[in-house]
Amino acid sequence: MARDSLTLRRPDDWHLHLRDGAMMKAVLPFTARVFGRAIVMPNLVPPVTGVSAAEAYRKRILKALPKGAKFTPLMTAYLTDATAPDEIERGFKAGVFTAAKLYPANATTNSARGVTDIVRIDKVLERMACIGMPLLVHGEVTDPAVDVFDREAVFIERILAPLTRRLPKLKIVFEHATTRDAIDFVRAQGPNVAATITPHHLVISRNALFQGGLRPHMYCLPVAKREAHRLALRRAATSGETKFFLGTDSAPHPIADKEKDCGCAGIFCAPSALETYARVFDEENALDKLEAFASLNGPRFYGLPPNEARVTLRRETWKVPAKIKAGSAAVKPFLAGEEMGWKLTA
Repeated sequence: MARDSLTLRRPDDWHLHLRDGAMMKAVLPFTARVFGRAIVMPNLVPPVTGVSAAEAYRKRILKALPKGAKFTPLMTAYLTDATAPDEIERGFKAGVFTAAKLYPANATTNSARGVTDIVRIDKVLERMACIGMPLLVHGEVTDPAVDVFDREAVFIERILAPLTRRLPKLKIVFEHATTRDAIDFVRAQGPNVAATITPHHLVISRNALFQGGLRPHMYCLPVAKREAHRLALRRAATSGETKFFLGTDSAPHPIADKEKDCGCAGIFCAPSALETYARVFDEENALDKLEAFASLNGPRFYGLPPNEARVTLRRETWKVPAKIKAGSAAVKPFLAGEEMGWKLTA
Protein backbone atom coordinates (compact mmCIF):
# COMPACT_ATOMS: atom_id res chain seq x y z
CA MET A 1 0.00 0.00 0.00
CA ALA A 2 1.33 3.47 -0.93
CA ARG A 3 2.32 5.75 1.91
CA ASP A 4 0.29 8.94 2.29
CA SER A 5 2.79 10.82 4.47
CA LEU A 6 6.45 10.81 5.35
CA THR A 7 8.11 12.45 8.36
CA LEU A 8 11.87 12.94 8.45
CA ARG A 9 14.48 15.02 10.21
CA ARG A 10 14.65 18.50 8.79
CA PRO A 11 16.95 18.30 5.76
CA ASP A 12 19.88 20.51 4.76
CA ASP A 13 20.86 21.79 1.32
CA TRP A 14 24.56 21.17 0.72
CA HIS A 15 24.77 23.25 -2.48
CA LEU A 16 22.79 26.47 -2.91
CA HIS A 17 22.95 29.78 -4.78
CA LEU A 18 21.18 32.66 -3.04
CA ARG A 19 22.61 35.55 -5.10
CA ASP A 20 22.27 38.92 -3.37
CA GLY A 21 20.02 41.97 -2.99
CA ALA A 22 16.44 41.76 -4.31
CA MET A 23 17.01 38.32 -5.84
CA MET A 24 18.22 36.88 -2.53
CA LYS A 25 15.28 38.36 -0.67
CA ALA A 26 12.88 36.74 -3.17
CA VAL A 27 14.37 33.24 -3.26
CA LEU A 28 15.63 32.78 0.30
CA PRO A 29 12.19 32.05 1.83
CA PHE A 30 11.78 28.96 -0.38
CA THR A 31 14.93 27.45 1.10
CA ALA A 32 14.46 28.67 4.68
CA ARG A 33 10.99 27.12 5.00
CA VAL A 34 12.37 23.65 4.21
CA PHE A 35 16.04 23.38 5.10
CA GLY A 36 17.79 23.91 8.42
CA ARG A 37 21.17 24.76 6.90
CA ALA A 38 22.63 25.33 3.47
CA ILE A 39 26.09 25.55 1.96
CA VAL A 40 25.96 28.94 0.23
CA MET A 41 27.93 29.36 -2.98
CA PRO A 42 30.42 32.26 -3.09
CA ASN A 43 30.19 33.22 -6.78
CA LEU A 44 28.87 36.73 -6.32
CA VAL A 45 30.21 39.75 -8.19
CA PRO A 46 32.79 40.31 -6.78
CA PRO A 47 33.23 36.78 -5.42
CA VAL A 48 33.49 35.91 -1.73
CA THR A 49 37.21 35.28 -1.53
CA GLY A 50 38.06 36.40 2.02
CA VAL A 51 36.87 36.16 5.59
CA SER A 52 35.47 39.69 5.83
CA ALA A 53 33.45 39.28 2.62
CA ALA A 54 31.99 35.99 3.91
CA GLU A 55 31.04 37.56 7.23
CA ALA A 56 29.35 40.47 5.45
CA TYR A 57 27.46 38.15 3.09
CA ARG A 58 26.26 35.99 5.98
CA LYS A 59 24.92 39.11 7.73
CA ARG A 60 22.98 40.08 4.59
CA ILE A 61 21.48 36.59 4.37
CA LEU A 62 20.39 36.61 8.01
CA LYS A 63 18.89 40.07 7.60
CA ALA A 64 16.88 38.91 4.58
CA LEU A 65 15.37 35.89 6.36
CA PRO A 66 11.60 35.92 6.87
CA LYS A 67 10.58 36.69 10.43
CA GLY A 68 10.71 33.60 12.63
CA ALA A 69 12.72 31.52 10.16
CA LYS A 70 15.26 29.16 11.69
CA PHE A 71 17.93 28.78 9.05
CA THR A 72 21.73 28.75 9.19
CA PRO A 73 23.79 29.76 6.14
CA LEU A 74 27.13 27.96 5.92
CA MET A 75 29.63 30.13 4.09
CA THR A 76 32.25 29.11 1.54
CA ALA A 77 35.43 30.63 0.13
CA TYR A 78 35.84 31.18 -3.62
CA LEU A 79 39.28 29.91 -4.59
CA THR A 80 41.41 31.90 -7.02
CA ASP A 81 44.98 31.56 -8.27
CA ALA A 82 45.96 34.10 -5.60
CA THR A 83 44.18 32.56 -2.58
CA ALA A 84 46.39 32.56 0.51
CA PRO A 85 46.46 29.38 2.63
CA ASP A 86 46.56 31.44 5.84
CA GLU A 87 43.33 33.28 4.95
CA ILE A 88 41.54 30.01 4.25
CA GLU A 89 42.73 28.46 7.50
CA ARG A 90 41.85 31.60 9.47
CA GLY A 91 38.30 31.57 8.13
CA PHE A 92 37.85 27.85 8.72
CA LYS A 93 39.16 27.89 12.29
CA ALA A 94 37.05 30.95 13.11
CA GLY A 95 33.91 29.13 11.94
CA VAL A 96 33.33 31.56 9.07
CA PHE A 97 34.19 29.21 6.21
CA THR A 98 32.64 25.74 6.25
CA ALA A 99 34.35 24.79 2.98
CA ALA A 100 36.14 26.21 -0.06
CA LYS A 101 34.85 26.09 -3.62
CA LEU A 102 36.90 25.22 -6.69
CA TYR A 103 35.51 26.79 -9.85
CA PRO A 104 37.68 26.11 -12.90
CA ALA A 105 37.99 29.55 -14.49
CA ASN A 106 35.03 30.29 -16.81
CA ALA A 107 33.31 26.95 -16.13
CA THR A 108 29.96 28.45 -15.07
CA THR A 109 28.18 31.56 -13.78
CA ASN A 110 30.53 34.18 -12.29
CA SER A 111 33.55 31.91 -12.44
CA ALA A 112 35.86 34.16 -14.48
CA ARG A 113 38.06 34.67 -11.41
CA GLY A 114 38.22 30.94 -10.70
CA VAL A 115 41.31 28.73 -10.76
CA THR A 116 43.16 28.60 -14.08
CA ASP A 117 45.32 25.60 -13.14
CA ILE A 118 44.93 23.34 -10.08
CA VAL A 119 48.70 23.48 -9.57
CA ARG A 120 48.35 27.16 -8.65
CA ILE A 121 46.43 26.28 -5.47
CA ASP A 122 48.53 23.31 -4.36
CA LYS A 123 49.57 25.03 -1.14
CA VAL A 124 45.96 25.90 -0.32
CA LEU A 125 44.81 22.33 -0.91
CA GLU A 126 47.66 20.94 1.19
CA ARG A 127 46.64 23.23 4.04
CA MET A 128 42.99 22.21 3.69
CA ALA A 129 43.94 18.54 3.86
CA CYS A 130 45.88 19.21 7.06
CA ILE A 131 43.05 21.05 8.83
CA GLY A 132 40.19 18.86 7.56
CA MET A 133 38.49 21.57 5.48
CA PRO A 134 36.28 20.25 2.67
CA LEU A 135 36.94 21.15 -0.96
CA LEU A 136 33.79 21.55 -3.08
CA VAL A 137 34.43 21.03 -6.78
CA HIS A 138 32.62 22.12 -9.89
CA GLY A 139 33.79 19.08 -11.82
CA GLU A 140 34.22 20.24 -15.39
CA VAL A 141 37.18 21.11 -17.55
CA THR A 142 36.94 24.22 -19.72
CA ASP A 143 39.17 23.02 -22.54
CA PRO A 144 37.32 24.12 -25.72
CA ALA A 145 38.48 20.95 -27.45
CA VAL A 146 36.43 18.82 -25.01
CA ASP A 147 32.76 18.20 -25.86
CA VAL A 148 30.42 19.87 -23.35
CA PHE A 149 28.85 16.50 -22.53
CA ASP A 150 32.27 14.99 -21.74
CA ARG A 151 33.66 17.76 -19.53
CA GLU A 152 32.81 16.01 -16.28
CA ALA A 153 34.44 12.71 -17.23
CA VAL A 154 37.56 14.49 -18.48
CA PHE A 155 37.76 16.54 -15.26
CA ILE A 156 37.82 13.31 -13.27
CA GLU A 157 40.57 11.86 -15.46
CA ARG A 158 42.78 14.95 -15.71
CA ILE A 159 42.26 16.72 -12.38
CA LEU A 160 40.29 14.90 -9.71
CA ALA A 161 41.87 11.43 -9.89
CA PRO A 162 45.43 12.83 -9.70
CA LEU A 163 44.35 15.16 -6.86
CA THR A 164 42.97 12.34 -4.73
CA ARG A 165 46.16 10.36 -5.27
CA ARG A 166 48.33 13.35 -4.36
CA LEU A 167 46.28 14.39 -1.31
CA PRO A 168 44.43 11.28 -0.09
CA LYS A 169 43.37 12.97 3.16
CA LEU A 170 41.66 15.93 1.46
CA LYS A 171 37.90 15.91 1.99
CA ILE A 172 36.19 16.43 -1.37
CA VAL A 173 32.56 16.90 -2.40
CA PHE A 174 31.92 16.32 -6.09
CA GLU A 175 29.07 18.79 -6.44
CA HIS A 176 26.06 18.30 -8.73
CA ALA A 177 27.28 14.99 -10.15
CA THR A 178 25.71 14.41 -13.56
CA THR A 179 27.33 11.26 -14.93
CA ARG A 180 27.78 7.60 -14.22
CA ASP A 181 31.52 8.37 -14.39
CA ALA A 182 31.22 10.67 -11.36
CA ILE A 183 29.14 8.16 -9.41
CA ASP A 184 31.61 5.35 -10.12
CA PHE A 185 34.57 7.55 -9.18
CA VAL A 186 33.08 8.63 -5.86
CA ARG A 187 32.14 5.06 -4.99
CA ALA A 188 35.73 3.94 -5.63
CA GLN A 189 37.21 6.47 -3.20
CA GLY A 190 37.53 6.39 0.57
CA PRO A 191 35.04 7.96 3.01
CA ASN A 192 36.50 11.44 2.53
CA VAL A 193 35.06 11.76 -1.01
CA ALA A 194 31.32 12.28 -1.49
CA ALA A 195 28.89 13.80 -3.99
CA THR A 196 25.74 15.90 -4.07
CA ILE A 197 22.93 15.21 -6.52
CA THR A 198 20.38 17.79 -7.63
CA PRO A 199 16.64 17.23 -8.01
CA HIS A 200 16.63 18.34 -11.64
CA HIS A 201 19.39 15.96 -12.72
CA LEU A 202 17.29 13.12 -11.28
CA VAL A 203 14.31 14.18 -13.41
CA ILE A 204 15.62 15.44 -16.76
CA SER A 205 18.03 14.13 -19.37
CA ARG A 206 19.58 16.27 -22.08
CA ASN A 207 16.47 15.72 -24.22
CA ALA A 208 14.66 18.22 -21.97
CA LEU A 209 16.80 21.00 -23.43
CA PHE A 210 15.26 20.48 -26.86
CA GLN A 211 11.73 19.23 -26.19
CA GLY A 212 9.49 21.02 -28.69
CA GLY A 213 12.19 23.65 -29.24
CA LEU A 214 15.07 25.17 -27.29
CA ARG A 215 14.22 25.20 -23.55
CA PRO A 216 16.49 27.74 -21.82
CA HIS A 217 14.99 27.11 -18.38
CA MET A 218 16.29 23.53 -18.55
CA TYR A 219 19.83 24.79 -19.17
CA CYS A 220 22.27 24.44 -16.29
CA LEU A 221 25.94 23.69 -15.84
CA PRO A 222 26.93 20.95 -15.82
CA VAL A 223 24.30 20.26 -18.46
CA ALA A 224 21.96 17.30 -18.10
CA LYS A 225 23.37 14.21 -19.76
CA ARG A 226 22.09 11.05 -21.51
CA GLU A 227 19.31 8.96 -20.00
CA ALA A 228 21.80 6.29 -18.89
CA HIS A 229 23.50 8.86 -16.67
CA ARG A 230 20.21 10.08 -15.22
CA LEU A 231 19.33 6.54 -14.25
CA ALA A 232 22.75 6.05 -12.64
CA LEU A 233 22.15 9.18 -10.54
CA ARG A 234 18.76 7.89 -9.43
CA ARG A 235 20.24 4.56 -8.40
CA ALA A 236 22.97 6.32 -6.40
CA ALA A 237 20.65 8.79 -4.67
CA THR A 238 18.17 6.10 -3.65
CA SER A 239 20.79 3.48 -2.74
CA GLY A 240 21.14 4.46 0.91
CA GLU A 241 24.91 4.84 0.48
CA THR A 242 26.33 7.49 2.79
CA LYS A 243 28.52 9.02 0.06
CA PHE A 244 25.55 10.67 -1.68
CA PHE A 245 23.46 13.49 -0.27
CA LEU A 246 21.14 16.34 -1.11
CA GLY A 247 22.43 19.46 -2.84
CA THR A 248 19.88 21.32 -4.94
CA ASP A 249 22.23 23.68 -6.82
CA SER A 250 19.17 25.93 -6.97
CA ALA A 251 20.46 28.81 -9.11
CA PRO A 252 18.02 31.65 -9.90
CA HIS A 253 18.36 34.03 -12.82
CA PRO A 254 15.83 36.60 -14.07
CA ILE A 255 13.66 35.23 -16.86
CA ALA A 256 15.05 37.83 -19.25
CA ASP A 257 18.61 36.63 -18.58
CA LYS A 258 17.64 33.00 -19.15
CA GLU A 259 15.84 33.70 -22.42
CA LYS A 260 18.22 36.21 -24.03
CA ASP A 261 20.89 35.45 -26.60
CA CYS A 262 23.65 33.56 -24.74
CA GLY A 263 21.35 32.98 -21.77
CA CYS A 264 22.53 32.17 -18.26
CA ALA A 265 23.04 28.65 -16.92
CA GLY A 266 21.13 27.66 -13.80
CA ILE A 267 17.87 26.05 -12.67
CA PHE A 268 15.88 27.57 -9.81
CA CYS A 269 14.52 24.46 -8.13
CA ALA A 270 14.10 25.63 -4.52
CA PRO A 271 10.27 26.03 -4.58
CA SER A 272 9.75 22.29 -5.20
CA ALA A 273 13.12 20.74 -4.34
CA LEU A 274 12.21 18.44 -1.46
CA GLU A 275 8.94 17.46 -3.13
CA THR A 276 10.84 16.57 -6.31
CA TYR A 277 13.22 14.36 -4.38
CA ALA A 278 10.23 12.71 -2.71
CA ARG A 279 8.67 12.08 -6.10
CA VAL A 280 11.86 10.41 -7.36
CA PHE A 281 12.33 8.26 -4.24
CA ASP A 282 8.64 7.29 -4.44
CA GLU A 283 9.02 6.27 -8.10
CA GLU A 284 12.07 4.19 -7.14
CA ASN A 285 10.24 2.54 -4.21
CA ALA A 286 12.83 4.03 -1.86
CA LEU A 287 10.95 6.46 0.37
CA ASP A 288 12.56 4.75 3.36
CA LYS A 289 15.96 5.97 2.06
CA LEU A 290 14.98 9.65 1.66
CA GLU A 291 15.81 10.70 5.23
CA ALA A 292 19.39 9.41 4.97
CA PHE A 293 19.94 11.19 1.65
CA ALA A 294 18.27 14.46 2.68
CA SER A 295 18.98 14.74 6.40
CA LEU A 296 21.76 12.43 7.63
CA ASN A 297 24.50 11.79 5.07
CA GLY A 298 25.45 15.44 4.60
CA PRO A 299 25.83 16.29 8.29
CA ARG A 300 27.83 13.10 8.79
CA PHE A 301 30.29 14.05 6.05
CA TYR A 302 30.67 17.62 7.34
CA GLY A 303 31.00 16.51 10.96
CA LEU A 304 27.82 18.30 12.06
CA PRO A 305 24.88 16.97 14.08
CA PRO A 306 21.67 16.25 12.16
CA ASN A 307 18.78 18.61 12.75
CA GLU A 308 16.48 17.69 15.63
CA ALA A 309 13.37 19.28 14.09
CA ARG A 310 11.13 17.21 11.80
CA VAL A 311 9.27 17.97 8.58
CA THR A 312 6.35 16.08 7.06
CA LEU A 313 5.53 15.47 3.42
CA ARG A 314 2.02 14.45 2.45
CA ARG A 315 0.72 12.90 -0.73
CA GLU A 316 -1.16 15.94 -2.00
CA THR A 317 -1.51 17.63 -5.38
CA TRP A 318 -0.34 21.22 -5.88
CA LYS A 319 1.09 23.31 -8.68
CA VAL A 320 4.56 24.83 -8.85
CA PRO A 321 4.23 28.61 -9.37
CA ALA A 322 4.58 29.78 -12.96
CA LYS A 323 6.95 32.55 -11.92
CA ILE A 324 8.19 34.34 -8.82
CA LYS A 325 8.71 38.08 -8.56
CA ALA A 326 12.22 39.23 -7.61
CA GLY A 327 12.35 43.00 -7.33
CA SER A 328 11.71 44.42 -10.79
CA ALA A 329 12.41 41.03 -12.38
CA ALA A 330 10.84 37.57 -12.22
CA VAL A 331 12.24 34.03 -11.95
CA LYS A 332 10.79 30.88 -13.49
CA PRO A 333 11.15 27.86 -11.18
CA PHE A 334 11.90 24.31 -12.23
CA LEU A 335 8.72 22.44 -13.26
CA ALA A 336 6.81 25.76 -13.36
CA GLY A 337 3.06 25.20 -13.66
CA GLU A 338 3.36 21.42 -13.25
CA GLU A 339 1.46 19.37 -10.68
CA MET A 340 3.40 17.79 -7.84
CA GLY A 341 2.22 14.71 -5.96
CA TRP A 342 3.99 15.42 -2.66
CA LYS A 343 3.68 18.56 -0.56
CA LEU A 344 5.53 19.80 2.49
CA THR A 345 3.05 20.58 5.26
CA ALA A 346 3.05 24.09 6.71
